[in-house]
Amino acid sequence: MLLKRIIVCLDVINRRVTKGVKFKNNVDIGDVVELADKYCREGADELVFYDITASAEHRPIDIEMVAEAAKRVFIPFCVGGGIRSTEDMRNAMLAGADKVSLNSLAVKTPEILTSSANAFGSQCVVLGIDAKRVGASEEFPSGYQVFIQGYRTPTKWDVVEWAKYAVELGAGEICLNAIDTDGVRQGYELEITRKVAEAVHVPVIASGGAGKVEHVIDAFEIAHADAALVASMVHTDGYTCDGIKDEIALRTSLPLRFQGGKAY
Repeated sequence: MLLKRIIVCLDVINRRVTKGVKFKNNVDIGDVVELADKYCREGADELVFYDITASAEHRPIDIEMVAEAAKRVFIPFCVGGGIRSTEDMRNAMLAGADKVSLNSLAVKTPEILTSSANAFGSQCVVLGIDAKRVGASEEFPSGYQVFIQGYRTPTKWDVVEWAKYAVELGAGEICLNAIDTDGVRQGYELEITRKVAEAVHVPVIASGGAGKVEHVIDAFEIAHADAALVASMVHTDGYTCDGIKDEIALRTSLPLRFQGGKAY
């Protein structure tokens, strides 16, 4: 069994961390580098930075931001947003990123997953999937449809079928974000997370909806996720990653990556 990870998500606009609900009504949280340093010291296993306006503004990810974060962060981190080519991936990784997340680009140009995996290794290629419940049908047998461009554009893809195909092409990890639960703090979308986790052989990250430790435990125990993405819990709700892990350790026998700054 893989060790379970707690990953902090930082959505970034102009080097400021922001948080919204279902991709809307974003509020400012603070400076991205300062917060990255804080979460690193408070027990995060990994961080992920999403430059959420880069694609809409037709620009690459903020490489200077990546480089500044790399100077302060001593844990693995992933970046996404504004990645348009393997060259953009290379630049992000040369700046200090350990992984790069591909979402809309992968749907539009699936071969980028193969070329990226060949260039950097599958472990560096994270597939982001934005999933929405649409009800099971012949077109979407899992009951969930893939959306891209920040939930603005529906695709032809069923979530589970896209996840399986993307892994065949070279994706080494999947971050499954549920549109219906994003930011609402009522728990992850366990059904589709479990379906994807059972369908692929790479790690799956549950994303969208964590509001308390019970939700993280459910992602691990019920949905079989390998990692849980948290945002509001640590941004505004008073939790720390170390505190989340301590409570998980008290209530379960789940194998955590680190607890109290030490391997658990």
